[in-house]
Amino acid sequence: MIWFRLIVISTLLVAAVIIQLSTSVFLPLMPFYLFVLFSFFLSVVYLLLYHGNRHYTFQAYLQIFIDLLLITYFVYISGGLNGNLYFLYVFAIIAASLVLSKRDAYLAACLAGILFGALADGMYLGIIPYFRPGQSRELSLGLVIYTIFLAWALFFVIAVLVNYLAGSLRKAREQLAQTQKELDRKDRLATAGRVSAMIAHEIRNPLTAIAGAVQVLKNEFAPNEEQANLMDIVVKESRRVSQTIEQFLNLATPAKRVFSRFSVPQVLKETLMMLKLSGELNGRIALQGNFETIDLEYFGNPNQFKQVFWNIARNAIQAMPDGGTLAVDFFEEKHELRMRFVDTGRGMTPEEQEHVFEPFYSRFENGRGLGLAVVQKIVDDYQGKIRVSSEPQQGTEFVITLPAADSSPGEKE
Repeated sequence: MIWFRLIVISTLLVAAVIIQLSTSVFLPLMPFYLFVLFSFFLSVVYLLLYHGNRHYTFQAYLQIFIDLLLITYFVYISGGLNGNLYFLYVFAIIAASLVLSKRDAYLAACLAGILFGALADGMYLGIIPYFRPGQSRELSLGLVIYTIFLAWALFFVIAVLVNYLAGSLRKAREQLAQTQKELDRKDRLATAGRVSAMIAHEIRNPLTAIAGAVQVLKNEFAPNEEQANLMDIVVKESRRVSQTIEQFLNLATPAKRVFSRFSVPQVLKETLMMLKLSGELNGRIALQGNFETIDLEYFGNPNQFKQVFWNIARNAIQAMPDGGTLAVDFFEEKHELRMRFVDTGRGMTPEEQEHVFEPFYSRFENGRGLGLAVVQKIVDDYQGKIRVSSEPQQGTEFVITLPAADSSPGEKE
């Protein structure tokens, strides 16, 4: 805003010099030059204050208020109603909208109208004398009222227009920031994909062979209790690493689009059963929602839906180490499927919500930070949306919205 003031003041100064040089008649512009000099001085003071303190909002209010007073003085020395410089109030209104808020732009417009109206009425009634005797000119009451209302209308029209443009600019900035964040996330996904493509085939097959060999040795020999425990650890850790590799591959390679019509609640029930058999979903977690009763079909890849349900459910279970409730509801709305998952776990901070879908970011101990990244990728593949809302100690809600897929027969590759 300071640089904007300097540009406006410099423009007025150059205009005055050009007018003075283009006429042979001497114009008494010394008050104007003093006004410009004082404005430059204030700009330097504002600049020093800007770098020397952190009360930026207060300084912005102060600058706009002083600018309105200076503009009123400038309108006064230029002839008041007999001049045409009241349009300068517009610059203060624009600054208020861009630097502060919409409400402050309207407040600046109100204050500009009050100051200009008081100046015009005072000069018309003779309460405020003209700056120079030669500026005095007989004006009718109707013309005074018309000029004042015209100025007020101008101030508020400018406030409305600038607020609209400023709002559009702020939305564009937010969309740009969101797009940049999405590009960064996809870049990290691409990086994870390249890494997984390199390591998956080098590790998965030997790992499977090791786990299988240990299992055979355990079955064929009679190991003691300590040896059996060590073998179980090898098999268990091999499976855990194998799951990590599978999640890497899910990020690295696009899934084959082999679609069919299937029951979404049935796929969820199968996934929950697997979690129960694995011991992760135990009696401390209560299940609720309409998935038990609703009959809803979707045209897609059921294996991908299992991945989505598995990862979101495991995330909810990990967020409720002392037990809680997981509610899952399905809704079929106009041309879209909406799936809602709500847990009563530890919740998330705003910072955690911002990074929750990023690869390798995990909120839990021993977490790999891949599950929700896989969920996001699958949702993106379906051109859907996923939204998370949460507060610390208040639980978490995930809402996935997918467009209705083309249910034409056959296989989609």
